[in-house]
Amino acid sequence: MFGFISLAWLQLTHEKTRLLTALAGVAFACILMFLQFGFQDALFDSATLVERKMNADLVLISKKSEAFFAMKSFARRSLYQTLQHKEVAQVMPMYVGLGPWKNPWNGRTRSLLVMGFNPEVSVLDLPGIAENLDFLKQSDTVLFDRNSRAEFGDVPAALGKGTAVSAEVNQRRVDVKGLFTLGASFAADGTIVTSDLNFLRIFKDHRQEAIHVGIIKLQPGTNPLVIKNLLQREMPEDVRVLTQAEFVQFEKEYWETGTAIGFIFSLGVAMGFVVGMVIAYQILHSDVANHLAEYATLKAMGYTDRFLIGVVAQESFLLSAIGYVPGILISWGLYELTKQATFLPMEITFGRAALVLFLTFGMCLASGVLAMRKLRQADPADIF
Repeated sequence: MFGFISLAWLQLTHEKTRLLTALAGVAFACILMFLQFGFQDALFDSATLVERKMNADLVLISKKSEAFFAMKSFARRSLYQTLQHKEVAQVMPMYVGLGPWKNPWNGRTRSLLVMGFNPEVSVLDLPGIAENLDFLKQSDTVLFDRNSRAEFGDVPAALGKGTAVSAEVNQRRVDVKGLFTLGASFAADGTIVTSDLNFLRIFKDHRQEAIHVGIIKLQPGTNPLVIKNLLQREMPEDVRVLTQAEFVQFEKEYWETGTAIGFIFSLGVAMGFVVGMVIAYQILHSDVANHLAEYATLKAMGYTDRFLIGVVAQESFLLSAIGYVPGILISWGLYELTKQATFLPMEITFGRAALVLFLTFGMCLASGVLAMRKLRQADPADIF
């Protein structure tokens, strides 16, 4: 083994410029895969954060709904009829819509997500919601997501200075009374929450009886799956009953299969893998071709094809291991830059780091396998 590594290392480092080129190519492939995986996971994490932070055991939605930012409405009575079951402890209707926000400083409009619910109960387990619920009991008041994009105006800074902030949402004037923490997503660059009554004031054409999400809390110790199946049999044909985990999966599936974004990110990972494999193959193939006579000499000395193949495989291993280090370091810097610029949840997790390392090994090993075909031409007779 040490002989393999020693010889493979000498082969790689014999030409420094070619080695640096190879490492740059492997690092670039790692960076491309890290970024694609990062954007994909940021998409899923940000898109499903509201669903994951709901204080819900079961959720009612319209069967026509495709994603949270574009929910279809259904009759509110369908939610309240679930109270006839003793296992149901509480129900909470929720309204969701996209509305134009007029920046209070420059007058520019930009669409944001608006969520409305009864402020008597904290529907969302997000920092800043529970402690500011009393503000939402007032007319025309909202809470603003501090991690919304800058295009909506620097609302957090103004409130931090004690400055009153008023804005227009869907041409209705509202007062921002507090902040909460959610974050931008691919569906919405900003978010506000308000009471159910204020939501209906903002969206004047929406009827109170038509809700977008029905949140159900069950009694402690109740099996959500059992009650879900029971309620689904009683619901009208246009209403769907989901557990919270299924609601999260419902949103994830939309972005993964219902849009082109999920496919694009997967294609980006595949392209990074192919690009890295091509670069590594060119380096390894060139190395084998340039030292074909030396390999033939080793064969004449009694070394087997297995030994020679082991040398090329070790070169592949060393390329992937060394190239991975700058790849992950540069990716970490790009993750931090992207997180600060977009507020998307970009993090290099252990699982993602291990996956990219595995793909990098596979990429270089596949290149090595292709380069090994050249070894068949190392005929000892050629050196005499």
